[in-house]
Amino acid sequence: MNLDFYISFSGVVTFKSAEELREVARRIPLERILIETDAPYLAPVPHRGKPNSPCFIPLIATVLADIHGMPLPEFAAVVRENYQRLFNF
Repeated sequence: MNLDFYISFSGVVTFKSAEELREVARRIPLERILIETDAPYLAPVPHRGKPNSPCFIPLIATVLADIHGMPLPEFAAVVRENYQRLFNF
């Protein structure tokens, strides 16, 4: 965080075994969170073991929004702003 990096979370954060990763996600400031798919690998639950797709981003966002105690639309807006800031949109 001291280097102004962003931290991106994939479908792994939805795995039952990923409690430590979810704890990391709790500690990351909202303004530094991004979401990715790792497609075609590491599909989120409930699609684990199947090919991944960008259409699964909302599943990852839902888990992260819950972790941060936010409604999904509000969390999605924050992540969108992060992408815009990072890529100078």
